[in-house]
Amino acid sequence: MSAAIAMKSRWFRRFHRADHAAARLICFPHAGGAAGFYFPLSKALSPTVETLAVQYPGRQDRRSEPGLGNIEELTEGIVEALVTLLDSRPLALFGHSMGAVVAYEVARRLEHETGSPPTVLFASGRRAPSRRRVENMHLREDQALVEELRELGGTDPELLDDLDVMRLLLPAVRRDYQAIETYQHRTGRELSCPVTVLIGEQDRRTTIDEASDWKHHTTGGCTLESFPGGHFFLSEHIPNVADLVTARLLPPSR
Repeated sequence: MSAAIAMKSRWFRRFHRADHAAARLICFPHAGGAAGFYFPLSKALSPTVETLAVQYPGRQDRRSEPGLGNIEELTEGIVEALVTLLDSRPLALFGHSMGAVVAYEVARRLEHETGSPPTVLFASGRRAPSRRRVENMHLREDQALVEELRELGGTDPELLDDLDVMRLLLPAVRRDYQAIETYQHRTGRELSCPVTVLIGEQDRRTTIDEASDWKHHTTGGCTLESFPGGHFFLSEHIPNVADLVTARLLPPSR
């Protein structure tokens, strides 16, 4: 994979130049994930849509930075960096799993604190913010965390079997799990933009009922799209997801 195109921000990575793109998509990784997860989607959308992937602290080229153990801190840093990039083009936010919650909180801040709501929010592989489950994976031993990642299927099995590599990766993973497992939705200041929810039909982490409740978090309408696959269905359906993003972000008249 080619190196990300340099940007003046530690928070965002751009893998494909799209100088004349009609719109911009900001992508938020899952717990333990990194910006590179969105390389395939960026490639599929280029050059029509410019894709910027968020790089959380504590991984890859930000591995020397301590991870952030709560969603609010993540959101504050991202919004501060993102507002400097806003322009007249339509802007969409796309988050998978934990990233869907981060994207949602970023969208709320953009709308209610800067007056610049996104055109659409894509919430992938995650129940509605108001639907809470009691989870404590961040408090469990390293091996349990590794097995959790193995079961979800979004991490290279060779990495999971490499103890030295996992010792380096697990602190950031644990901080992410802490952030999402301790997250508590605060009512009020909901969105006015439409929300498109994407789920895997075999994903035990998100039921249709839990995903449908995203409709309570916007006045702009909510649609639900399901795909064959588990929690990381996204990796198996990049062309379809890219078509969906383009259709929702850029009307046919453009």
